Amino acid sequence: MIPLFHRDFGTPGRPPLTLLHGLLGSSRNWQMAGRELAADYHACALDLRNHGRSPHAAATSYAELAGDVLGWLDAHGIEKTTLLGHSLGGKVAMWLACHHPERVARLVVVDIAPRDYRSHAHQTEFAAMHSLRLETLRSRAEAERHFADAGVADEAMRKFLVTNLECSDEGRWRWMINLSALTEALPTLLGDSLDATARYAGPALWIVGGRSDYVRADDAARIVRHFPGARIERIADSGHNPHIDARTEFVRLVRGLL
Repeated sequence: MIPLFHRDFGTPGRPPLTLLHGLLGSSRNWQMAGRELAADYHACALDLRNHGRSPHAAATSYAELAGDVLGWLDAHGIEKTTLLGHSLGGKVAMWLACHHPERVARLVVVDIAPRDYRSHAHQTEFAAMHSLRLETLRSRAEAERHFADAGVADEAMRKFLVTNLECSDEGRWRWMINLSALTEALPTLLGDSLDATARYAGPALWIVGGRSDYVRADDAARIVRHFPGARIERIADSGHNPHIDARTEFVRLVRGLL
């Protein structure tokens, strides 16, 4: 277990809400939605291990990712929380809810299903990051141009990748993510995080992007098999990031469950 960095959006004394980001993301991804949800809840967003400002570690399994979250809850005296996770964070939240249901009051999963995603291998993005020469890098704009030349066609993805770059006072660039560990763990992280018997019977909400291909119509049966209390809501005008693409509707749906 490693100690996780977190962003506290307030408000202490209100019911806890714990936010988990996706692969290559960080707690910063929750800043806008987190502040809105903090009007009613004590919302905190975590950086998962090997992401953001949390420590690096060689191992990156679902048990270890969820174990870090449990350790953070323990360290902050939170016996039970509403757990909200996007993409990879959603798979971590599913694992934790099924293995430690006594710690999860409600579950919110954003645009991911309990199945194998190894067809979404992100090979182009990871290859582009590995080929970036940090020792000669001068700016994030230069990194974006490199990613475009390396085949990362989507501009939003290129801008997302460069959020993981940090420049020191001396002008040296580094990855905030543990790129080597995440690359090695990718087959595990993209696989199904749950076994056939995993189950969480508490209240659960799935929020799906209508323009995303991450959650298909036939995933509903898988979701309900593992999470019989689940309700599935689709936001038509959203891609893989409903909390960013359609924040007002996203916050409304989350508040409806909470």
